[in-house]
Amino acid sequence: MGYQVLVALALSLVGGLSTSFGALLVIVNETPNLKMLGLLQGFAAGLMLSISLLDLAHNAINSIGFLKGNLWFFGGVIFFAIIANFIPEPTLAPVSKKDEGGKDTLKKHRRQVLFSGIVTAIGISLHNLPEGMAVFLGSMKGLRVGVNLALAIALHNIPEGVAVALPVYFATQSKWQAFKLATLSGLAEPLGVVIVAYLFPSSLSPEILEGLLGSVGGVMAFLTLHEMLPLAFDYAGQKLAVKAVFLGMAFMSASLYFLEISLPQEMSF
Repeated sequence: MGYQVLVALALSLVGGLSTSFGALLVIVNETPNLKMLGLLQGFAAGLMLSISLLDLAHNAINSIGFLKGNLWFFGGVIFFAIIANFIPEPTLAPVSKKDEGGKDTLKKHRRQVLFSGIVTAIGISLHNLPEGMAVFLGSMKGLRVGVNLALAIALHNIPEGVAVALPVYFATQSKWQAFKLATLSGLAEPLGVVIVAYLFPSSLSPEILEGLLGSVGGVMAFLTLHEMLPLAFDYAGQKLAVKAVFLGMAFMSASLYFLEISLPQEMSF
């Protein structure tokens, strides 16, 4: 078992650290203007909505029924609506005195975008936990299955790294902070391996597990609609932002499909 866990951890690191590659794509370029930031925020919102509604909530409803699935989903919405008020805001990039007059509005934008980046990182981390569990279960069925799944997840996670790093880079003007937060969100995948290998209660029913994942979908839907989508509308305009949202949803849906067909038939996300 020890060897299998190490293999699963290594494979999950490949998938998880691809978020770091996504962050690199952000920090090697100049910080975007507000309109481009709005479009990318809309795209990231589409990624998150696709994961929450078409993956997590959908699977919960199919597994445990319409009523129970919705109760778990909206339980997650209410839960995160409460704790969102207590999420701290990291320090913003300093503004020089000579720029204070003209930068007040930009500083306000940065604060809003930073909060959006933080809640995106939380949502992506929660989504990455079951992916790590899937890598572990896949590697138990064979190295080839585990490798294929890890590579599929790696490709799937690159845009997630972009979605986390971009708002943090814009808000803090710090490449290190953007890279660090995106990397930490990806490290939730090997944490998922550890949980399922050592800490996961064998007596936990599949119904409760599906319900918990449905609640994660509720959390992600709330933070997307409450934080990310309003910023996309403000910065890019409603028409362009809506197009970016649907483009992000289509991209993530295609990614989830190719990830699904990489799994053995008896496994599913």
